[in-house]
Amino acid sequence: MLTLFHAPGTCSLASLITLNEAEIAHEIHLVNTMVGGTRTPEFLAVNPKGRVPALKTHQGILTETPAILLYLAQVAPQVGLAPLADPFALAELQAFNAYLASTVHVAHAHRPRGSRWADEESSLEDMKRRVPGNMTECFNLIETTMFKGPWVMGDTYTIADPYLYTIGTWLAGDGVDIANFPRVHDHFKRMNERAAVKKALAVTT
Repeated sequence: MLTLFHAPGTCSLASLITLNEAEIAHEIHLVNTMVGGTRTPEFLAVNPKGRVPALKTHQGILTETPAILLYLAQVAPQVGLAPLADPFALAELQAFNAYLASTVHVAHAHRPRGSRWADEESSLEDMKRRVPGNMTECFNLIETTMFKGPWVMGDTYTIADPYLYTIGTWLAGDGVDIANFPRVHDHFKRMNERAAVKKALAVTT
């Protein structure tokens, strides 16, 4: 059975939603990031990066959200969470998820995790001030050029949808109103109604 190392409020939510969507048997190991749960020797033995998510499989540990999401889509191909038979469509999907991981998540992290990049308090405050504008820029790009609709990649729900939804849950804390992006906002509301999302959100520390 798969084991997901999950911390509510983090990007591991996307993996948990996907496990629920695909109805893949799994266990959840909760990690409390508020008390340094990702820096304990026990967790670092699982993921030396000190980050969630981490997914324990019978072959070993997987980390990084895009990799875990694609793995889950491949474990349950019958659910159709990724266009596995279409190389170009799959690459488009991976490009979207890579943008969320490498650009949007990083733009957000400059508010709560600024100490990764700077030490001076003035630098940390400056980074926090930039977050609303940077996140707005990212979501404007998603809204106008990347989001196909009604789901991220078009007519079919994919592993990009829980990932976009997860990052969308951070916008309010970043000082950005999701209603500024009507298509993304509609997607967010529809995601909230999905049973897999409700089940994942019910998991708390």
